[in-house]
Amino acid sequence: MTTPRVLHTAADLKAAIAEALAAKGGAAKNGALSLGLVPTMGALHQGHRALMDAARAENDVVVASVFVNPLQFNDPQDLDRYPRTLEADLQLLGDAGVDLVFAPDEAEVYPGGAPLVRISAGELGSRYEGASRPGHFDGVLTVVAKLLHYASPTASPTASPTASPTAAPPGPVRYRAYFGQKDAQQLALIRRMAADLSFNAEIVGVAVVRAPDGLAESSRNIFLDPEHRRAATVLSRALFFLAEQVSAGAPPDLAAAIALVGEEPLVELDYFDIVDPWTLQPLDTVERPLEKPALALLAARVGPVRLIDNLPLEPAAAAG
Repeated sequence: MTTPRVLHTAADLKAAIAEALAAKGGAAKNGALSLGLVPTMGALHQGHRALMDAARAENDVVVASVFVNPLQFNDPQDLDRYPRTLEADLQLLGDAGVDLVFAPDEAEVYPGGAPLVRISAGELGSRYEGASRPGHFDGVLTVVAKLLHYASPTASPTASPTASPTAAPPGPVRYRAYFGQKDAQQLALIRRMAADLSFNAEIVGVAVVRAPDGLAESSRNIFLDPEHRRAATVLSRALFFLAEQVSAGAPPDLAAAIALVGEEPLVELDYFDIVDPWTLQPLDTVERPLEKPALALLAARVGPVRLIDNLPLEPAAAAG
């Protein structure tokens, strides 16, 4: 286990990144220096650990951010009750070998209060999660854009009283940012933002991590009592039901999957659809086997908790 260095300002983060990259020097992986960024809102679990492990395996320096972003909460009570567990988070981050942790307060990220100018998620951000949480993805993209800028290894370090004046990365640095596939719409939007606005970071998606009962790992799972947790497992069962059909060459029976969820009285389905994994446009799958990979995605309320999940659907022909 390493003890990650914790930074609270963007200036100190920029300087620390430059120092860490400079210290790697000729020991770079694959012949070129690389930096991996893992943005999080804390309350870390094994799904986050998978992001850290992927970043650690591929990069010389790994940075994780821990910041509960107020812009992406529609309900102030939801923001207030979101778990803040920085001490426990640092334990997981240290175990994962993270080098630097950026843990700013709200005034550091939004020094003038809520920003007047935000990034718009557009039409892609208005469906599914966006329909249930208007403005949510504008808030996500705005903070991700700021975090990508803060950690960018290509910009000159901002002056800092703790920085070495000679610290600088020795040459070009490959920059990757890691996000979980569980938030499929978020991942698609971040990828599109990075492409449309010419960010220098490669956006890497990491597969959903599931508990032994099949439930997708989520910070919100801690709010499920045992009965609601048991009920919530119907979501993954419905997704895997579709995946098994598709892999066998049969048309995915979305209506049957929806009915399966409907048999659980403690689960209230919000949406359940089969979409193109890149555009999230719904696919016409009625009585037609899939010819290319797709994505099944859903959201539901289980007791007091709203959960999302998704699963890639891989046709036998595409997989072979």
